[in-house]
Amino acid sequence: MKASELRGKSVDELKQELQSLLKAQFSLRMQKATQQLANTSQIGRTRRDISRVRTVLTQKEMSKTV
Repeated sequence: MKASELRGKSVDELKQELQSLLKAQFSLRMQKATQQLANTSQIGRTRRDISRVRTVLTQKEMSKTV
């Protein structure tokens, strides 16, 4: 997921995206704990996507207040 794609979304869409990514991260952690996860790089990719969404959300909220 690219930051440019995220900037085109509304705040509500970003919050929905964040919730789905957090659920996916939880699922991946559970799969890793039960040793069912074959590709562990998915965890890092999901963490980076969560960070991107949170960054864009913060930028949008800061631009509203200024």
